[in-house]
Amino acid sequence: MLIIGVDTGGTFTDFIYRDGDRWGVHKRLSTPGNPSEAVIAGIRHICGGDIAPASMQIVHGSTVATNAILERKGVRTALIGNTGFTDVIEIGRQNRAELYNLAYRRQPPIVPADLRFGVGGRIGSDGSVIEDFNETAARAAVDAIRQSGAQSVAVCLLFSFLDPSHELRMRELLEGLDVPVSLSHEILSEFREFERTSTTVVNAYVSPKMRAYLTDLKNATAGNTLRVMQSNGGSISVETAMSESVRTILSGPAGGAVGAMEIGRNASFDKLITFDMGGTSSDVALLDSTLPLTMESTISGYPVKVPMIDIHTVGAGGGSIAALDEGGSLTVGPESAGADPGPICYGKGERITVTDANLFLGRLVADHFLGGDMRLDTKRVATKMQEMADAAGLTPTQLAEGILDVANTNMERAIRVISVERGFDPREFTLFSFGGAGGMHCAFLARLLNMPRVFIPVNPGILSAVGMLMADVIKDYSLTVMRTQHNSTAAEIAKLFAPLEEQGRADLASEGFTGADVACERFLDMRYQGQSFEIIVPFSEDFVEGFERMHERSYGYRNPGRTVEIVNIRLRARGIPQKPELSASGDMVRDITPEAILGEQDVVFSGTSRRTRIVSREALRPGNVLPGPAILVEYSSTTTIPPFATARVDAHGNIIMDIDNG
Repeated sequence: MLIIGVDTGGTFTDFIYRDGDRWGVHKRLSTPGNPSEAVIAGIRHICGGDIAPASMQIVHGSTVATNAILERKGVRTALIGNTGFTDVIEIGRQNRAELYNLAYRRQPPIVPADLRFGVGGRIGSDGSVIEDFNETAARAAVDAIRQSGAQSVAVCLLFSFLDPSHELRMRELLEGLDVPVSLSHEILSEFREFERTSTTVVNAYVSPKMRAYLTDLKNATAGNTLRVMQSNGGSISVETAMSESVRTILSGPAGGAVGAMEIGRNASFDKLITFDMGGTSSDVALLDSTLPLTMESTISGYPVKVPMIDIHTVGAGGGSIAALDEGGSLTVGPESAGADPGPICYGKGERITVTDANLFLGRLVADHFLGGDMRLDTKRVATKMQEMADAAGLTPTQLAEGILDVANTNMERAIRVISVERGFDPREFTLFSFGGAGGMHCAFLARLLNMPRVFIPVNPGILSAVGMLMADVIKDYSLTVMRTQHNSTAAEIAKLFAPLEEQGRADLASEGFTGADVACERFLDMRYQGQSFEIIVPFSEDFVEGFERMHERSYGYRNPGRTVEIVNIRLRARGIPQKPELSASGDMVRDITPEAILGEQDVVFSGTSRRTRIVSREALRPGNVLPGPAILVEYSSTTTIPPFATARVDAHGNIIMDIDNG
């Protein structure tokens, strides 16, 4: 059966597919106005034109939910809450995200005041019913929502995660409206009503858009099996993605992290800093033998409290636009040229981008972009570079190198946030580089951070799509328990996981995973008494010691005499599918064959032009060693090997680049 991984990015949509023993890759420009156009066109290309029913499985990382939030293009959403509590999404935590920005303005709430409706009834903090559900007020709210024209409804009642009966009754009353309804106890079964309300509202806001997109995609793919990547590194059924779309917001970057961990582990690299540089942005994550998860995310100013791989994003991609500010200083990003109009070298853009700077310096090869399928316009780039250089008082070469220096500094700063600021030394890690633009920057970035080596996988430009084929089917469950170490033994806490595990196994069984194909992982959200936020700790017999060890690693100290609280329990249920095997070669040959050398061109390094070999990556063999300078070209990416680096090919075909930091 044909299996396809699809990753929709801001500039390109990437495909990787496997049909038996045959592998293939495909890449095409994204269609931001209607993302499904590029997805469907790519699938048809892979299938040779026609899409036959029951012939394939598709795992898809989508940006539909992300873009709906970032561009404020979700649907008209109403909120139902307890009487007197509906303004919680506007009051929030009263904290200021940018403390020293005098012009800072919070994003306006997704739900305006006239679409917030209060209903009587109250569940207490112990799960008891303090006040009965007010049917009259609830029916009045339904009538008001009907007249408002709302296209989706979020319901968030206090402590519904302890007793969901009031929320369930509210959904029954809303059924006559024929609009999607998101219940907070189903989206986030935890305390902190602001974050729970915000997450539920975001889900209600984007779900109709996601439902329409996935319905069209499923129909266009002849009803073949379609799964959607989640932000937590696992996939979910298309039906779950339609109703819980908030879980897909960072699905593309999550696929890259999963692929990096699997491929790195297969090559005996388990301490990785991932660097995914695409057309619009760069994503970085620190993998210390496992995928880092976070529950504290903010998307476009809105708290979203669902499990996500802890990925830091910076607005520096291949399409990031270079400009001169009012003072004449050079800036790069966060604005991107995207796929349309794209960089100048694509033929339509008018503003210089990072990709144009790489091409001008010789670090891109015009005749070998996308395997030669797309020709880059070097003359347009030279003309525009000269115009901007004149305005900046620089030579074109100085300007181009300056653009790359600014972009690299932005990305270096992002890596320091996830490593140095959290107690990790980047020198102990390998930089795992992927994305269409990553290979042109990774060696320079590693040197800025004094990292010893760079790992570049096979087909780096489509690794996020590869990760989707390797992803488990994951179900995440949580419950607020509010206990302390003094009234909770490990055995007592273990019993609390039982209903969550039962639910997880049942949900996975409905998707065809049973027995040895199911694995359950247990976690605790823990903190010292009096703290406001928690650390996610793997559950073990000595869970207090585990927490204090992680606290010391993160914050530099532990407080053994202080009471420790268990706030939430978390269960992650994994359905483990059959995954593609990563083959290795037993034959290692040091010397590169003459056929691998495609030619030479001038490339600028540190202000000096050097004659540099152009090498076909597809022609390299395990064991080959390639000292810099050199440019590696392949279908999905281009890699720059500067004079201070030496590349070698491992048994799996990955490039290991050793960096001279002397």
